[in-house]
Amino acid sequence: MIPLKITKEEINLLPLGQFEGEIFLIEDLEDVEEVADFLDQHRIIGFDTETKPAFKKGVTNQVSLLQLSTSAQAFLFRTHKIGFPDPIRNVLEKEHIIKVGAAVHDDIKGLAKLTDSFYPNSFFDLNDELRKVGFENVGVRNLCGMVLDMRISKSEQVSNWEAQILTQKQQRYAATDAWACLEIFKKLKGEGYLDSLF
Repeated sequence: MIPLKITKEEINLLPLGQFEGEIFLIEDLEDVEEVADFLDQHRIIGFDTETKPAFKKGVTNQVSLLQLSTSAQAFLFRTHKIGFPDPIRNVLEKEHIIKVGAAVHDDIKGLAKLTDSFYPNSFFDLNDELRKVGFENVGVRNLCGMVLDMRISKSEQVSNWEAQILTQKQQRYAATDAWACLEIFKKLKGEGYLDSLF
């Protein structure tokens, strides 16, 4: 049985887990098309974004990184370097690809600011949807604890996502967030927890 709530203490007792697959950092526009074609073959992908933190009141930064993940590969698009290219925007607009994330509204709003037109389609927000089926705690960290029996590190969350070079730790953190959303969805769907939603 998957618990529907979890405490901070319970999370802290769990083993640390992270994405262990291949990470591809996309910093050149010429790499985008091939990745978009690859993602187009998947029915469900994990989704997340990162934004450089602003420590001043009233200052907001643009989305710095867009993460899209399969179970084995994570693609990190450095949007502050390459913008929001059409092939990737098309993936996020396609109806046949379910994009799974947590609190996706803000991510989508952030991406919309990078382009004139963006019509996101088939997004599944774990936070919104899992509340409907009785989960009392949501958010990637809580859900990883309850569903995947692991604790994920949040230490890189407020790091500089616009740094010239992203560290291995930053890349692993960013990949883990998108991948974890996908794995949570797959496990819950496989065990029937999402039946009432589909």
